[in-house]
Amino acid sequence: MSKPLKLIVVVAIIMVAAFLLNPSPERHRVRIKEVIAERSPIAGVLGIGALAAFVSTYHSLGVLSYTTVDDRTVSVGAFGIVVVMGLSNNDK
Repeated sequence: MSKPLKLIVVVAIIMVAAFLLNPSPERHRVRIKEVIAERSPIAGVLGIGALAAFVSTYHSLGVLSYTTVDDRTVSVGAFGIVVVMGLSNNDK
């Protein structure tokens, strides 16, 4: 197999894996709840994470996904991993 063909095959496998492992809306929402509870146990008890997860909007780009709240990106996910950010009002 030639080198360019191997590269095409590897890239195709990575793209298929990215599509298959793209986190679901529920995975994003669960991770948002977890991170808020980790950052502030009181917010976790009061259900602030559940509220933030509920009002978030899920967007999928096929190989990656993200959620927004009020036009701010709250979480980004790819390959089964969700990273939560931008939940503090101090970020503005």
